[in-house]
Amino acid sequence: MRVRRLAGGLAVVAALAAGCGGLQAGVEQGTDKSTTPVKAGDARKKLDKLSVKGRAPRTGFEREKFGPAWADVDRNGCDTRNDILKRDMREEKFKAGTHDCIVLTGVLDDPYSGKTIKFKRGNDTSMAVQIDHVIPLSDAWQKGAQQWAAGKRREFANDPLNLMAVDGPLNGQKSDSDAATWLPPRKGYRCAYIARQIDVKVKYALWVTSAEKDAMERVLDGC
Repeated sequence: MRVRRLAGGLAVVAALAAGCGGLQAGVEQGTDKSTTPVKAGDARKKLDKLSVKGRAPRTGFEREKFGPAWADVDRNGCDTRNDILKRDMREEKFKAGTHDCIVLTGVLDDPYSGKTIKFKRGNDTSMAVQIDHVIPLSDAWQKGAQQWAAGKRREFANDPLNLMAVDGPLNGQKSDSDAATWLPPRKGYRCAYIARQIDVKVKYALWVTSAEKDAMERVLDGC
């Protein structure tokens, strides 16, 4: 398992292990520990602590409500998109003179599909690898984020725990779906995916719908 360190002492994991015995909590901030093993029972306990409510109206949602796209929130000189590309890919090459910020090429072992994707920056090629919000911004808006201050929404949109480099078409397919309507096609990754969604929701006190919770429980039952 490959670990990278972002500026400011943030250690993150490039890939989460599939299967509940090796589920990873994802990102821990302000600590040297990069991961914490999470079992299905632990994920279920966290899930049970989340409020269950109906989905609020999407009225008023705009991407801009979560701040500028890919802001440099950790002030390391690199925007969030490039931070995540650098974290999640391997064999990266960077644009000269950018202090290893702008990723030109790299290889992604896509967690959602299991495919190996060769990334090349360019107008016609960059979208092959996209940065997914594990909990989509629109979904968060309808489950608590409407009441947040602008700063908290900006933090959420750029939090490495809630971001993953993934296959572009699958990210488009997922769109703003929650676990009730979309899961990664790679079944071996679903346990880790749900555990990470739960961790994000717990961190930001977002609620779940009853259908969403049922879907999460079904996945955890099979871990």
